[in-house]
Amino acid sequence: MFNLRNAFLLSFAVSVIACQPKKEVDNNASIWITTLDKKMLLKQVEVEQIKNVKPTHTITIDTTKTYQEMEGFGYTLTGGSAMLLHKMSDKVRASIIQELFGNKENNIGVSYLRASIGASDLDENTWSYNDLASGETDENLEHFSLAYDTLYLVPVLKEILKVNPQLKIMGSPWSAPTWMKTNNDTRGGSLKEEYHQVYANYFVKYIEAMTSHGINIDAITIQNEPLHPGNNPSMLMLPEQQKEFIKNSLGPIFKENNIETKIVVYDHNADRPDYPISILDDPEAAKYVDGSAFHLYGGSIEALTEVHEKHPNKNLYFTEQWVGAPGNFSKEMEWHTENLIIGAPRNWCKTVLEWNLAADENQDPHTDRGGCDRCLGAITIQGDKITRNPAYYIIAQASKFITPGSVRVASSTANIIPNVAYKTSEGIVTIILNKTEELQQISVKIGEKNTFVSLPAKSVGTLLVD
Repeated sequence: MFNLRNAFLLSFAVSVIACQPKKEVDNNASIWITTLDKKMLLKQVEVEQIKNVKPTHTITIDTTKTYQEMEGFGYTLTGGSAMLLHKMSDKVRASIIQELFGNKENNIGVSYLRASIGASDLDENTWSYNDLASGETDENLEHFSLAYDTLYLVPVLKEILKVNPQLKIMGSPWSAPTWMKTNNDTRGGSLKEEYHQVYANYFVKYIEAMTSHGINIDAITIQNEPLHPGNNPSMLMLPEQQKEFIKNSLGPIFKENNIETKIVVYDHNADRPDYPISILDDPEAAKYVDGSAFHLYGGSIEALTEVHEKHPNKNLYFTEQWVGAPGNFSKEMEWHTENLIIGAPRNWCKTVLEWNLAADENQDPHTDRGGCDRCLGAITIQGDKITRNPAYYIIAQASKFITPGSVRVASSTANIIPNVAYKTSEGIVTIILNKTEELQQISVKIGEKNTFVSLPAKSVGTLLVD
């Protein structure tokens, strides 16, 4: 019998159903998620239009307020990385290069690389382009040779450039040739003042030699970690010397030879913003300088904004941060995403680069007397076997979606939901980090459009809205 009680229950059930959130797929939005427990790794998940739900957080994006234009995300291609790639079988090497540098569906679109000028500490040996017997000098650089780079680095770069001809390359030296240094050693010491011009000519020869192989060096830094002379190779270069070197030797010789490669200063930790500022404060040096480069083994990423505010017409680059082996995926993914992928661009960086692209299962190769023996590559290469490590996914969450020329735009942020947003050729891209232990319902507002994202606990999401 249909009585009043049954009628009430039916009416109540209908009203409950009507009040449930309405969901349908948002065809104008897509999201790729990596969870810190690795249950999802750069996985595309449907974005649903959700109505009648109050979000836990709201991110408001203002596309009319723009900041820096991005040049790219990537890694350092050390000599050791190039050697490991070169020794792979042709088929597997071609496949991983396509995956890393291609811009199609199954690739991650790396668009920027840093390479060492001469050896870095992640080469099998220390060497320069002008090594001489003890006591010899070569002020005319008659014995300059790119020979060692032609074994591994040059061939691998050529293969990469076939996949991505627009890739930009920054060169960084770890040391000048030993005969130019105060201690005649690959480790430590400083550049002798009488060799400032010779060393400037060395940079010119390097750029021209790479150009002869079809490899354009878009930018160079003067010295990797100039305040860390304990690495091997390494060289101490205090800010006053770097300023004088640029002002009186490197800048003028670049101009004389019509070298368009950008000159970037510092290339060390965020705890010394005074170093690049002191160079940029000198107008005669600054006229040759494009910008400053930073690492984050010391200081805070916010210090980079201090450099920008002092010299807003100069660019900022984030050029190195390591992941220590064996690699704590959750810890590294969260810290690097918050401080580098989100933090560095929010503090005006045009690039974000991880250190380094590849190592083997023992974190080799590296030099003795100070080479990094715990630096985990973005990929581990064991013959033809490839393992993708934290830095692979850290960079991929950005590089796959934020192409060169994308422009950072304003977005509201909160401590537990850090984010950064860009205007790209495909639409608006927002990288969001959920630091909490709970799923968050996030509203992303772009003008009149409101997109709802369900972001799992402890995860990174890259949202693309057409």
